[in-house]
Amino acid sequence: MKKFGNVLWGIVLIIIGLIIGGNALGITNINIFFDGWWTLFIIIPCFIGLFKENEKTGNIIGLLIGVALLLGCQNILDFDLIWKLAFPTILVIIGLSIIFKDALGGKVSSEIKKLNEKRSGENSYCATFAGQNVNFDGEKFTGADLTAVFGGVKCDLRNAIIDSDVVINASSTFGGIEIYVPSNVKIKIKSMPIFGGVENKANTKVDENSHTIYINSTAVFGGVEIK
Repeated sequence: MKKFGNVLWGIVLIIIGLIIGGNALGITNINIFFDGWWTLFIIIPCFIGLFKENEKTGNIIGLLIGVALLLGCQNILDFDLIWKLAFPTILVIIGLSIIFKDALGGKVSSEIKKLNEKRSGENSYCATFAGQNVNFDGEKFTGADLTAVFGGVKCDLRNAIIDSDVVINASSTFGGIEIYVPSNVKIKIKSMPIFGGVENKANTKVDENSHTIYINSTAVFGGVEIK
């Protein structure tokens, strides 16, 4: 899907180049600055994002907003109606994505659910309008809940003892979470970014005996990074 997304970007750039070149040579007369042309900067990235990213919620919301604004600029929809319906539509989409998040997550969701049922709720950390550093050097790590609200959480597991599969529930709202992992573990992610992002930058070397860290992430106007 990611390769297909790159192909789409290439096609878009080729089409734009051909239109501009054709207009310059007088071969075509296509007005690329039509009413609402600027909405394409919302529509095109969100549409391509549907093919490049696993989590679709943010891109679906952005695509609907972009299309609605374009229709408003073309006088097909009334702007007052757009603004009245925008917020409730976003809430409905987010609500549906939350409801079906576990149902559509497959094997990773199933493993995360099992691991969370086994946990006793220890290792819960929250940073609200502040920062928090958590270090598990030389300690046995059995999972954690990390929450950042207008703040940041840094969790360092590079020297932690991980002798079984574990889950980290990471929730970032207008904040950031950084998770530093050992080089000998597998990383599997289930994410729900809403105008946010989850990125795995970890450089790990694993084999069939390596344990797995499951990252169960929600990012709302925030970010989660695995390093």
